Amino acid sequence: MTDIRVPVLVIGGGVAGLTASMTLATLGVDSLLVSSLPTTSTLPKAHVINQRSMEIFTEVGVAPEVQARSTPAANMRATAWYAGLAGEHEDYGRKLAELEIWGAGYTDPDFIAASPCRTCNLPQLRLEPVLKKHAETLTPGGVRFHHEVVDLVQDDDGVSVTVLDCGTGSTYRVRADYVIAADGGRTVGRLLGVEMEGPRDIMKMVSVHMSADLSRWATDDDVLIRWLFNPDFGAAWSGVLAPMGPDHWGPASEEWAFHMQYATDDPEAMQEEKVLARMRATLGLPPDAVPTVHRISQWVMEGVIADRFRVSRVFLAGDAAHRHPPTGGLGMNSAVHDVYNLGWKLAAVLAGRAGDALLDTYEVERRPVDQQNIDSAIASAMNHFAINEVLALSAEKTPEENWAELAPLLHDLPGSTAKRHALNRAIGAQTMEFRHHNVEFGYRYDSSAVVPDGSAEHVPLDPVRLYEPGTAPGHPMPHAFVERAGERIPLGTLVHGGKFLVLAGEDGHAWVEAATKLAAESDLPLLAGTVGVLDSDFVDVRCAWLKNRGISSTGVVLVRPDRYVAFRSLDAVADPLAVLSGALARVLSTALS
Repeated sequence: MTDIRVPVLVIGGGVAGLTASMTLATLGVDSLLVSSLPTTSTLPKAHVINQRSMEIFTEVGVAPEVQARSTPAANMRATAWYAGLAGEHEDYGRKLAELEIWGAGYTDPDFIAASPCRTCNLPQLRLEPVLKKHAETLTPGGVRFHHEVVDLVQDDDGVSVTVLDCGTGSTYRVRADYVIAADGGRTVGRLLGVEMEGPRDIMKMVSVHMSADLSRWATDDDVLIRWLFNPDFGAAWSGVLAPMGPDHWGPASEEWAFHMQYATDDPEAMQEEKVLARMRATLGLPPDAVPTVHRISQWVMEGVIADRFRVSRVFLAGDAAHRHPPTGGLGMNSAVHDVYNLGWKLAAVLAGRAGDALLDTYEVERRPVDQQNIDSAIASAMNHFAINEVLALSAEKTPEENWAELAPLLHDLPGSTAKRHALNRAIGAQTMEFRHHNVEFGYRYDSSAVVPDGSAEHVPLDPVRLYEPGTAPGHPMPHAFVERAGERIPLGTLVHGGKFLVLAGEDGHAWVEAATKLAAESDLPLLAGTVGVLDSDFVDVRCAWLKNRGISSTGVVLVRPDRYVAFRSLDAVADPLAVLSGALARVLSTALS
């Protein structure tokens, strides 16, 4: 049995594991990734990549390729509800309602102001190979698929993991300081006795991944997700249609995923011929439009979370720590945010710059956010039933009766005004899924790695839909473009590579001097400068930082390597060196030398 020694072992080769590998490499931490699966995912699965995830992908260097392969912004501005897709009735395929989604193709001013990155869309079976290739480039020889963990034992000094090479049948042992378990809950959680809490069997879904030319019927260029209600069968036989690319998007997409809901005990969900018959009937495609089916997958929607995210030297992330309904696209993004939160903390501890207690803040910070994301996804899924109620389609009604229910929406009839407004209200409520900007981007942390400043707790205008930039400790750092030496840069990118960031007002030079001295004396990766419109290290050309900084010209904001505000002082202090030293000692759970 050959031993391998590595600071961090990553178990699992999905989005969470691959992002962990890339993040650690960017931070200069050696790691080994093993995945029991022979390849990356072959399922459509998750596809929405939110702004914060794209910022993380920017830092690790994979964002340009992800965006190049993503759905173009113009093809993902909206979601819409339709009276079926195709069929003989004159109203088949008519649009019932439309709603902007996730920044409307980066045209919503709030989304533009929040981040230099737009929301992207790339199904997991397309995304994961891109991430794997980049992870292999960053860590040559450090990514191994078809290598299965068969045993894991912890002691005071590290973790010993036995791995089976499924290709050769041989085993080897990996000795790691820490383990990131991103294996979807297949192995590590059970070995450690971790329990998953929360609702299971919410509903059963069947997904069909197919190639088909649907351009004759799916004609709206700006619509990404289509909710199809076939009046000939009622609301029970509805489905969600989403393009899969890979080379063209919108109506020209070569591949599609079609998702159908079943009762959790419906045996027909497991019978592929009946699933395909239902899909063909629901879509109403003519005989000459025969899809080529690549894969049919059944899965159960659940909303569960691990009772622990840390078990000594093992940390659970992604689906191993929480599993969400797909509504809102929060599951995959939560996984990316998990390992990004954990990565800089592991790097700091391994470098001797932080105490072990910093690693406890991973669970303290991420578990409440992940629970909030689960709750939001469940609520969004359930809220769709309000739309169903307004449409009032039913399998108990005849096709003629169902079409009559939709007629006031499609034609000017005596009841049109009331029914249209009822649908408007139901669709508007679904902004909880498609414009949950504060849920996906503005979430906040509260832990020992955040130093309170005594300011009143922020009460959001809308805890779901509105992200309000601010610099209160625990908040994400507001976005601003600044200029230095003729170059325009997003201010948040200054943390790249695991740096702390000290941003003082125009007259806060004492903070900068103190931070520079502190960094030199403690060997701490830290960048400091003043930010302002006039006479500053970083020129706030659009006054975006000024608008949201929340400090005076003599104040300061200390930002963590994950772009979260760790500390702020509204004004100058008598001894900025002592204040900054104390704040960093608290954040890092250690006294700096």
